[in-house]
Amino acid sequence: MYLLCLIFLTAMSMAYEARLHEQGSPGLTAMSAIEVVPVQSKGHMTAFIDLPKAVYADDPFWICPLDLERRLHFDPMKNPFFSHAEGQLFLALQNGRPVGRISAHVDRLRLDRYDDATGQFGFLEAIDHQPVFAALLRAAEHWLKERKLRRVQGPFNFSINDECGLLVTGFDAPPAVMMGHARPYYAERIGREGYARAKDLLAYRLDMRNPLPRAVASMLARSRNTGKLFVRPLSKRHLNRDLSIIIGIFNDAWSGNWNFVPMTEAEIRSLGDVLKYLVEERHVAIAFYDGEPAAMVVTLPDFNRMSRDLHGRLLPFGWAKLLWRLKFRTHEAFRVPLLGVTRKHKGSPLGTILALAVIEAVHQFHRARGTYLCELSWILEDNMPMRRLIEVVGAEPYKTYRVYEKSLA
Repeated sequence: MYLLCLIFLTAMSMAYEARLHEQGSPGLTAMSAIEVVPVQSKGHMTAFIDLPKAVYADDPFWICPLDLERRLHFDPMKNPFFSHAEGQLFLALQNGRPVGRISAHVDRLRLDRYDDATGQFGFLEAIDHQPVFAALLRAAEHWLKERKLRRVQGPFNFSINDECGLLVTGFDAPPAVMMGHARPYYAERIGREGYARAKDLLAYRLDMRNPLPRAVASMLARSRNTGKLFVRPLSKRHLNRDLSIIIGIFNDAWSGNWNFVPMTEAEIRSLGDVLKYLVEERHVAIAFYDGEPAAMVVTLPDFNRMSRDLHGRLLPFGWAKLLWRLKFRTHEAFRVPLLGVTRKHKGSPLGTILALAVIEAVHQFHRARGTYLCELSWILEDNMPMRRLIEVVGAEPYKTYRVYEKSLA
């Protein structure tokens, strides 16, 4: 049954791409009314998923997500986000042809935490035409206002724990796994609709061919000699135990961050599935000080680079290529999506040592495997302690993602 589903999804995708080829890529055609419709059918969902393929058809840096993964992400029965949230996907049509898309959603956990009557938009993709952006954003805003919300922020795809922010600098490099890409005109089009910058998120790049600075290695050596610092990898044999430690550190370390929302049990189990099947134990490092969990780092192989030539399809042989590359091929790049130090040690010299200790552990692992490129993302623009810390090890900012906001009053 699973294989039949994959065949069906691939056939739908190929049929839609054939229609796009017959019609030509979406562009500035003779102006006609733009209709925004809610996604309510399988055909609409296929169009929603496939639309970026036409928008980025000539962009050499965009990487097509896997169609099946996107369908699971949008499925309220599969994505644990919807256990505490509701949302609606929209398509913009011109002459009956998809030219844009957007989502509107509201996270009850976020509202309970901040009580600020704020909803979100996400998954915004469109041709370079202001009326299309205007129609899409108005549709999302109207949906949120119907639910008595007074402010909108975005893009969030769907939450701050997923892809978030619009790429505004760094268009000349492909997106890392679970990070977004955009056309340069998006920022201007959104700004013209009354949206202003709420927060910038930075992506840092680290060349793994360079060893850690000698001063860092010396500092860590002295700390280990005290006998109080201990760093170990994830144990898949005791995955539930270690997952609890990782999420405990995450929820404690990030609790004061802008727009933070803690992970639910279902979201933690989903993360566990990723760690269990897609990473090796030494992709993760956990630091203990005086026997207590104190810091952690999670790294992910850059699946985007592995799947780039699959164009979103797992059939007929895409799944085999991806599995082989994951298990047997040297990964040229990886991403650090999670890095945290408990608040007890945050901002102290010991906190710096703890963070450097877990960074060193995964740095040694990936260098030994021949991996040479690391992305640390994302970091809040005003999180200067973390920015200074990763700059010490040689990382440099190379992309900026922007979260926008607008009053709906």
